[in-house]
Amino acid sequence: MQDKLIHPVILSGGSGSRLWPLSRAGYPKQFLPLNSENSMLQDTALRVSSSCFAAPLLICNEEHRFLVAEQLRSIDITPDKIILEPVGRNTAPAIAIAALSLVEKQSDALMLVLPSDHIILDQNAFQQAVDVASEAAQSGKLVTFGIAPDKPETGYGYIHKGALVSGFENVNDIAEFVEKPNVKKATEYLNSGEYLWNSGIFLMSAQQYLDELSLHHPEILTACQNALEQAEQDLSFCRLNKEAFSTSPSDSIDYAVMERTNCAAVVPVDMNWSDLGSWSALLDIEEKDSDGNAHRGDVLLHNTTNSYVHADHRLVAVTGLDNIIVVSTDDAVLVSNRDNAQDVKKIVDQLKAANRYEHSLHTTVHRPWGNYRGIDLGERHQVKRITVNPGERLSLQMHHHRAEHWIVVSGTAKVTVGQNEFLLRENESTFIPIGESHRLENPGKLPLYLIEVQSGSYLGEDDIVRFEDGYGRIN
Repeated sequence: MQDKLIHPVILSGGSGSRLWPLSRAGYPKQFLPLNSENSMLQDTALRVSSSCFAAPLLICNEEHRFLVAEQLRSIDITPDKIILEPVGRNTAPAIAIAALSLVEKQSDALMLVLPSDHIILDQNAFQQAVDVASEAAQSGKLVTFGIAPDKPETGYGYIHKGALVSGFENVNDIAEFVEKPNVKKATEYLNSGEYLWNSGIFLMSAQQYLDELSLHHPEILTACQNALEQAEQDLSFCRLNKEAFSTSPSDSIDYAVMERTNCAAVVPVDMNWSDLGSWSALLDIEEKDSDGNAHRGDVLLHNTTNSYVHADHRLVAVTGLDNIIVVSTDDAVLVSNRDNAQDVKKIVDQLKAANRYEHSLHTTVHRPWGNYRGIDLGERHQVKRITVNPGERLSLQMHHHRAEHWIVVSGTAKVTVGQNEFLLRENESTFIPIGESHRLENPGKLPLYLIEVQSGSYLGEDDIVRFEDGYGRIN
């Protein structure tokens, strides 16, 4: 590794729809612990937490800002900055925002661009590849990492290796980027030994990237410059100007720069990588039993082979099946043949078209103060289980159409109702009338758990009028 610190740039804007029903737009796969005790975002941040790297810069959807901040806080990583995208515009603009932010502080900064939802099991191989790529990046190359394929995968784009770059032992020019192939083409690529999977990981000079973007796609650069110049600080977040950022074309770094530049290079690496683009991909990397099965949760298998079964809340039993995927959550069950695992996205599209909540939200909804889980919903009533983290409090608010009953299950609640402020302890309760201002707070050192019963003519989350809020949610 070079003496100069490399700046990790972690992109956390994906929705992970191919891992539905566990991954949803409001809580996508990068926030889930799918193959370790940590979430994929946490593992990504920990991967670049050594002394070789500067503090990470994160680009994320503004709706996920508190999830990102809390997941980093819980593993003791303080980011350099968390920049909020008001709208999605693909990877080329996101990386441009990061590059502009870095060159403001260090003109010769090197940045390592990492998606937040990839798995890399061989950390040593990853680090060695970064060492090689950093040398090439300092010489002016825009370097991507190409994964040595071990099967004819049709779910990845490919990179056709060119000649070795002069002066480097393991850096190749890029002859061609290739779209996702059919099985026949993928088999040809595998057998040739000349093709690599396109990992979507990059290491480059921030200024070099901006120069190439200015040359090949200046509209993106202009929009990003304006969005950053007009950005506002929101608590610990940098919020890009929505109007300016929205004018940027939506394009990937591959299309906008890498396929057009003369500076593109690739470092081949075998680091046990996966982008977890489907449930089938998760089975490929999980430890399997003697029948080729992998499972998580409360699962019973009989006469079942080559399958992945995930039980999130209840017992799932499978018998007499082969080559299947079963994923059960508390509000949805997915059953698929492994060969059709990529088609889960089409189910999500149907849910969107039907305006069903299951495409975007779980029954457990995360908030900056904790979370709530829907238990029951009927005509004119709704029941939730609420968790408030130690030291956190909800906004001072009121509702036009519903009253609420709060019952403390465990912990201590500090409650404000109108002009009154009081404590509630385990097994105690209170009532908040329609139209009354109120606030809930956890003053203790342990999580606060309570049951909330709502009743009224309208129970939607948009029936909230906030008077005070510690999370920047009042315009």
